[in-house]
Amino acid sequence: MTKNKTPNRLAKAMLETAKDMRQAGFLNKAAYEKITMRHIGLKKKAEAKPISGKDIRKMRERAHMSQAVFAHYLNVTVGYVSQLERDEKRPTGAALVLLDVIRRKGIEAIL
Repeated sequence: MTKNKTPNRLAKAMLETAKDMRQAGFLNKAAYEKITMRHIGLKKKAEAKPISGKDIRKMRERAHMSQAVFAHYLNVTVGYVSQLERDEKRPTGAALVLLDVIRRKGIEAIL
């Protein structure tokens, strides 16, 4: 997780200019928020909660997929999916994030 940064003098000046541009209508809300998040860390990175092997298997079965097809969509090996389902390994990185998306929004979110 990244720490909230304190902007230096130049960054403060740029943020002030961006604020003025936002108020004048030259910068939309999304662009302004992206600038401020990048420079002063207004938003924390999202963290995916741990997922058990039993939950991974339920998600896969609910999607009516074999381990091979599920592995294909996660861009991992069939052996890795099998190890996850047996709790021999815990998902990390991109696999954990994709599994978290599937858990929250369903398999359709990644198809």
